[in-house]
Amino acid sequence: MFATLKGLSKRGQKVKGRVVLMHKNVLDINALTTAKSAAGVIKGGVKIANCVAGNILDTATAGLGCSVALRLISATTADESGKGKVGKRTFFEGFVTSAPILGTGQNTYDVHFEWDSEMGIPGAFYIENFMQGEFFLVSLTLEDIPNQGDINFVCNSWIYNAKKYTTARIFFANKTYLPSEMPSPLVYYRQEELKILRGDGTDERLEWERIYDYDVYNDVGDPDCKASLARPVIGGSKTLPYPRRGRTGRKPSKKDPKSEKRSEFIYLPRDESFGHLKSSDFLVYILKSVSQNVIPALTSAITLQFNQPEFNSFDDVRTFYEGGIKLPTNTLSKFSPIPFFKELLRNDGESALKFPLPKVVQVNKSAWMTDEEFTREMIAGVNPHIIKRLQEFPPKSKLDKQLFGDHTSTVTKEQLEPNMNGVTVEQAIQTNRLYILDHHDTFYPYLRKINAADTKTYATRTILFLQTDGTLKPLAIELSSPHPQADSFGPVSDVYLPASEGVEASIWLLAKAYVVVNDSCHHQLISHWLNTHAVVEPFIIATNRHLSVVHPIHKLLLPHYRDTMNINALARNVLVNANGVIESTFLLGRYSLELSAVVYKDWVFPDQGLPKDLLKRGVAVEDPTAPHGLRLLIEDYPYAADGLEIWAAIKTWVDEYVKFYYKSDADIVQDSELREFWKELVEVGHGDLKNATWWYKMQNRTDLIEACTTLIWIASALHAAVNFGQYPYGGLILNRPTKTRRLMPKKGSPEYDELAKNYQKVFLRTITPKNDTLVDLTVIEILSRHASDEQYLGQRIEGDLWTSDTQPIVAYKRFASKLAEIELKLAQRNNDETLRNRHGPVNMPYTLLYPSSKEGLTCRGIPNSISI
Repeated sequence: MFATLKGLSKRGQKVKGRVVLMHKNVLDINALTTAKSAAGVIKGGVKIANCVAGNILDTATAGLGCSVALRLISATTADESGKGKVGKRTFFEGFVTSAPILGTGQNTYDVHFEWDSEMGIPGAFYIENFMQGEFFLVSLTLEDIPNQGDINFVCNSWIYNAKKYTTARIFFANKTYLPSEMPSPLVYYRQEELKILRGDGTDERLEWERIYDYDVYNDVGDPDCKASLARPVIGGSKTLPYPRRGRTGRKPSKKDPKSEKRSEFIYLPRDESFGHLKSSDFLVYILKSVSQNVIPALTSAITLQFNQPEFNSFDDVRTFYEGGIKLPTNTLSKFSPIPFFKELLRNDGESALKFPLPKVVQVNKSAWMTDEEFTREMIAGVNPHIIKRLQEFPPKSKLDKQLFGDHTSTVTKEQLEPNMNGVTVEQAIQTNRLYILDHHDTFYPYLRKINAADTKTYATRTILFLQTDGTLKPLAIELSSPHPQADSFGPVSDVYLPASEGVEASIWLLAKAYVVVNDSCHHQLISHWLNTHAVVEPFIIATNRHLSVVHPIHKLLLPHYRDTMNINALARNVLVNANGVIESTFLLGRYSLELSAVVYKDWVFPDQGLPKDLLKRGVAVEDPTAPHGLRLLIEDYPYAADGLEIWAAIKTWVDEYVKFYYKSDADIVQDSELREFWKELVEVGHGDLKNATWWYKMQNRTDLIEACTTLIWIASALHAAVNFGQYPYGGLILNRPTKTRRLMPKKGSPEYDELAKNYQKVFLRTITPKNDTLVDLTVIEILSRHASDEQYLGQRIEGDLWTSDTQPIVAYKRFASKLAEIELKLAQRNNDETLRNRHGPVNMPYTLLYPSSKEGLTCRGIPNSISI
């Protein structure tokens, strides 16, 4: 496993090393709490030279000399207790000004270790920081070790004062070992590091700690502030099951001991908040600033400027993009230094905030209203994986009949067939041409609660017909509401049919709006939040608690965890919390997270993989002769067609990687860390579903490959597909409204008469109002952006140093090359005019699964992880 160190004398030899680190004052974005603090922020990056003086490392590099100590640990020579021998303490030396390949803000220091041949090969090192402030340790490289060459230690970790830790911080060389293959002198150190990361499950966590542990969602409410802000505990029960979040250990609230007391500081294991330069951390900071400071100021400015809370015409909506919102000087000064807002501010001398024109209206201002675009976005929009093939007619419900009565659809064949080009319903089902967007069962149980508030809505079903040109045609929309007497009487349902003229056309436009609002809420709470952000967090926690940093699966998954716990913690603080952005601007209000918990009951991890998802929804069938073994029944299905290319590339990479380290199924069974990781993930991380029979047993390589491929797919491509189109599609509130406030006008009512006179005004009084639109646009514009240091699928922040094994590095480069090939293939598809769903009436190409992207609002790019 290791050659000997014949080049070092027994009496002692200096081993030269180079340490790369970054100072806290270069990185600490989270210390900024107001826009005023961001005066050092410049467009295109972050320059915060002295904004947190007083609690940072001295910028004078000379102070590091005797303040940071390192000790090498042998991987081949043990002491009397069997632990790898520890070398003498050594300190940083001179600051290197001409070090090669340094990232922005990085500094390099020389260090020389006393080490001789009897000590063997270094395999780990201790580091101690004796200064008051922390720094970010990037790497250590030991140079020209005899018979070894350079030995690299990839660290990427915050190092606090040594007194903060019970033992010195340890880092391992970039070797990769299954537990049974770990050099025996390092086994103790590997196990001890994992114990530290697990903690003991007690006490409130502190800023510098790196402990990973689980808790339920009992921190989104704020009962101590106001009774109306109390929320039920999500997770840990049969009625409201949920994935676990990271434990903070904050004290219980006074008025509800089951809930955690909220505070400004939310603990994260320290290395989950890297503080990357020009980073997603900065987008996180902006999002926090927007929620707490900017939105109230903008709302006030809107009120002063327009003196009315409603849009009166579609042209009014366009003022957000064309004229802008005039801002008082005092409002402007609150956030103009922030790069995100500097991009939105007009450069013609006017103090106005102007949102970028959403892509959905960049070519055609009214094409969003067409039926073809309405249906196209079900297969090429931001929620493209809900549509199902209709295999029985009429559609049925899975709701409990004893509680809710009979919810079989009231749509009839007679309503559908006149619009089906001579095809009968039976023929359409047999030939795979009838589809449904079904939000009925998800929303119906909550309609009474929703409609008791200021919001008013329906549970929707939309029946679709696959035409010979590959496009989908809407045939009918069913809107259902609770029976006035009781739920057991079943729903009251009305069916609306397509119309293009008169008041019926306006009614049809409203019917489509109710469908889109159902879809928008499903997208934000389930497709986006639950099915990517929330379900991945337990994997991150379990990985860090049980898979050593030198474990091959830890190394495989690590890029797909970057920043996820960070953005999730922020979301619990300002997005999905009581009266947060989601509750305030989306239909479900205070029941938002609760509904997602009800939906989680039916979550199945293996079905999150794209092929199984397509088969389950009936939109594809197995076909050994088809690419990837699946034949799409909607041939021109952009999300599915592009997604299968990405899925296959991920799976090929994972297959090669897993089989390199696990030569047989027996290796899987014998892997003690993998066994504990998977056991805890199932029984604790996703413990509310632990009795489900669909969990992989993790007894063979196939299970591990499928599980890792699915997890990587969720964190990368699935999240990209549902996230980065939010502003391009939803930045036009007319196209993706987030709530409805009126029920459908009935014939003979004043609202119906008003609809005949001014349909735009009625439409706008029904959907999201002006101030909520402002909040929604501001937030989704941030969420739809890429950071400048984004790591995309096929990239790694460590370059080629993430492992010392050549074959996995070569395989990963092959993966990156394949993704580049796929991107060219997807671009060619978008140039194929016969594929009408690729562009649609809005002439907006489907690019969400292009692997690469530039910084900013691009509507493309697959980051490795859920970082925003």
